[in-house]
Amino acid sequence: MALGAGPRDVLLAVAGQGMGLSIAGIALGVAAALALTRVVSKLLFGIAASDPATFLTVSLLLLVALAACYVPARRAMRIDPILALREE
Repeated sequence: MALGAGPRDVLLAVAGQGMGLSIAGIALGVAAALALTRVVSKLLFGIAASDPATFLTVSLLLLVALAACYVPARRAMRIDPILALREE
């Protein structure tokens, strides 16, 4: 912000980095879960190993990552640029 970025730019930069990592983690997790369905299928009772509702529900619950990225981004938006420059 001290170099001319607006609050929206800061929000997108901070949240974008965190969400990029979260999306990559979700994609790798779903791929690994699908790859390991044969091993896990013997441990599951009452649910199919490749139950689409389960995968969708878990992926939706991981939207908590969005909140985890938004809170620090919101704080970064509110920092006074002059105070940030004095700290550095």
